[in-house]
Amino acid sequence: MTDTSKENRHRGAPREKPQQVADELRRLIVRGDLAEGESLGREPDLINRFGVSRPSLREALRILETEGLISVKRGVTGGVIAHRPDERMTARTAALVLQARNVPLADVYDARKVIEPTAARLVASSPDRKEAAAELRRLITAQLETIDDPEAFGRANSRFHSRLVELAGNQTLGIVAEMLNEIVARAVAAVSQTGTSVGEEPTAAATRARGLRSQARLATLIENGDAESAEKHWAEHMDVVGRVMLAQRAKTVIDLMQHH
Repeated sequence: MTDTSKENRHRGAPREKPQQVADELRRLIVRGDLAEGESLGREPDLINRFGVSRPSLREALRILETEGLISVKRGVTGGVIAHRPDERMTARTAALVLQARNVPLADVYDARKVIEPTAARLVASSPDRKEAAAELRRLITAQLETIDDPEAFGRANSRFHSRLVELAGNQTLGIVAEMLNEIVARAVAAVSQTGTSVGEEPTAAATRARGLRSQARLATLIENGDAESAEKHWAEHMDVVGRVMLAQRAKTVIDLMQHH
């Protein structure tokens, strides 16, 4: 037997069928043929449908479960449930990849500093800018209501940032921003919990309040359609907030994910 045929046999059928089943089910979910929460059926149904063995089917389901595209419910009322891919799934995967590579937190923040000022300019140039400004003000209010709860404030704050990018109207940029959402929420929460001074910066509570005033200023510039000033203001905001955030203990994404 040649080396090639040995290699092909080693690679062959045991993984080929599960991959084919996983590919077919993935296509159905991603295309929208299967709605969020819709049942794909029980294991015996799927075994008959695809003409595979139980071990092959279970391997295919493990692949999709790892990708977050299905969940398997055991028991009499159980079955295989489809889940539409969304930004939360992407965010979790991105956070894990960044942790695995021990990416500096500064690297994550630099990406946001590139994206968000551009988004601010696009939103201020939009014909829907007044509605966008009103929505951003509602998100500022939501942050104000959680200002004494670092974890909740971190989530509300990162929602403002990701929504700002979404309002720019570019779906790809919006997904990229949401990918960083979990990391940024944890970073804001970490800063909020310290309560310490950074250089001449006031305490964490006062820093949060300053950040909200800066967000309100951005909302006004957007409402007025002053795209150039909105971009400049938000670039300065991101620079200042970045210096405060990066002065804290967490220097890498993995540090941050372990910071409580």
